[in-house]
Amino acid sequence: QVQLVESGGGLVQPGGSLRLSCVASGNRFSISAMGWYRQAPGQERELVASITRRGITNYADFVKGRFTISRDNGKNTVYLEMNSLRPEDTAVYYCFATSFSTSWGQGTQVTVSS
Repeated sequence: QVQLVESGGGLVQPGGSLRLSCVASGNRFSISAMGWYRQAPGQERELVASITRRGITNYADFVKGRFTISRDNGKNTVYLEMNSLRPEDTAVYYCFATSFSTSWGQGTQVTVSS
């Protein structure tokens, strides 16, 4: 079992930046991919970005060029650097980790508003 704890969400103005972090504990040595989904009110949860243990990344088209995912295997942590934020990026962002199953964090709210 893997436990995930996210941090770094908050309120930011359009065009601003935020950095999300997600720390894994428990059976973390079995983790292969980690990443982030998001869910806006009334919408389905959607993939934002993912990264494998070897550092291969995958991004949703709507964040390419603005968001960067990275991973520190030594610290069991995945990061999401979000730049040029837009109001439509407002959502709860969930960290996930895949091992024998998929584990989820509790979510962190990101609000982009002036």
